[in-house]
Amino acid sequence: MTTDATTLTMNDKRETFGWAMYDWANSAFSTTVGTVFLGPYLASLATTAAAASPDGMAYLGGLPIAPDSFFPYCVSFSVGMQVLFLPILGAIADYSHLRKQMMQLFATLGAVATILLFFVAGDLWWLGGLLFILANLSFGAAMVFYNSYLPDIASEEKRDSVSSYGWAMGYLGGGLLLLLNLIFYQFSDKLGVPGSLAVRINLASAGVWWLGFSFLTWTRLRPRHAHRALPRGDNYVSIGFKQLWKTLRELKHFPETLRYLLAYFLYNDGIQTVIAVSATFAAAPLLRGGLEIDTGTLTLVILMIQFMAFFGALFWGRLAGWIGAKESIIVSLVIWAAVVIYTYGGLQGETRVAQFFVVGAFIALVMGGSQAISRSLFAQMVPKGQEAEYYSFYEVSERGTSWIGPLLFGLMNQWFGNLRLAILSLIFFFVMGLIILPFVNVQKAVEDVKKYDEGKV
Repeated sequence: MTTDATTLTMNDKRETFGWAMYDWANSAFSTTVGTVFLGPYLASLATTAAAASPDGMAYLGGLPIAPDSFFPYCVSFSVGMQVLFLPILGAIADYSHLRKQMMQLFATLGAVATILLFFVAGDLWWLGGLLFILANLSFGAAMVFYNSYLPDIASEEKRDSVSSYGWAMGYLGGGLLLLLNLIFYQFSDKLGVPGSLAVRINLASAGVWWLGFSFLTWTRLRPRHAHRALPRGDNYVSIGFKQLWKTLRELKHFPETLRYLLAYFLYNDGIQTVIAVSATFAAAPLLRGGLEIDTGTLTLVILMIQFMAFFGALFWGRLAGWIGAKESIIVSLVIWAAVVIYTYGGLQGETRVAQFFVVGAFIALVMGGSQAISRSLFAQMVPKGQEAEYYSFYEVSERGTSWIGPLLFGLMNQWFGNLRLAILSLIFFFVMGLIILPFVNVQKAVEDVKKYDEGKV
């Protein structure tokens, strides 16, 4: 039997702060590891390994891999794993009401895998990919349970602002650690620390930050239901599959929710790919279509994006209140599409670094806002008691977990040897999002959920 925790109220400032602090904690992984340091670092290790090959490829198990494509492939593979595991994990969490405990487990696993990146050096470039896949899979799993708390802690009229607050705290926390890592990296030589060792220390610091600040969340985030006992003869895996199958059969009741998920999967795939490959694109030499920007300058741009995105996320929360959540997302997608087109045709010549800063400013404006409002809008389309399952579908294409975009980017780069063409290919995702999203009837989606919930009473 389940017991609703009716004494727990929504919009509690202490709990909301604790919830948002998890975004502060895990965003260190997104910025320091996923966006700035790991991609170029693994590419450099793979390039060294490929130097002995006549075709310039690094080989893993006999498979040829372009050094610049290795990290995008790792992102893609990690999401393929999430497609398999996240829905069943969400079903287990919804049935068992062990949502908080499962969030703690995967956050710890991801943080420890990130700390172990410190040991990736020399010929161990493949180990860096393996640890990233494990960490990114755990990151996505923990985010399923984190996101599913939003309908519980915030009332409908507060969800846009609370979701934006969480994203803003994430950018502030991730940006602060990135600032510390930037200072350390810039002065590492004077401290007698080789550059490669400084990168490894920075990567490990993200895991320490992630794990350490998560304890603020564990102390303030409260379970909403009593634990549920398993039926005789079942285990959590078998009951999870049964719960998931039941949910999949009931999806026919929510056609607008499915249409929104399709639009989100497409446009967020583009967003996540831009974030994941930006460091690789910026650091690549000009002859391969990149910008050839040094790591210090690149980190400054990413750092600027982080702090500007803090204000951008808060602004987009207000914009959603002014023009509507769906409409504010559409505005952000137009800006994303313009950024991709300009990145393909511009960012050349002696002023390419200055142009890169300007492009970064536009990305910062929409990055947090488009994701925060997408999350809160989806919360209105989710049946009660099935939040983790629905957010598991949502998380499949969430931050740094999309797989089609990175795969397309990696293949385009490997086939044509030009990173600009690879970037341009991402316009597909934003255009498709702009085609589908306007046809999502949000009001009908909300009404469908209310009718379904009333029918269960």
